[in-house]
Amino acid sequence: MTPDDPLLKILVCPLDKGPLSLLVPDDALYNPRLRRRYPIVDGIPQLLPSSGEPLTDAEHLRALRRLADREPGS
Repeated sequence: MTPDDPLLKILVCPLDKGPLSLLVPDDALYNPRLRRRYPIVDGIPQLLPSSGEPLTDAEHLRALRRLADREPGS
């Protein structure tokens, strides 16, 4: 999966139904609102509620920095 994959526009978090962001190179989808990371295994997003991993405060900040670095104009 790549950051410009059209699938990212329709995939949502199974818990709050909000949008997810792709974390590269982790190969995971991230919900910053709930601080949960969902792995992508063999190209398939694992979007069951039980598949989500909570992130620590430090991991959350690193993920937000990576997402901000990827945004145009940053």
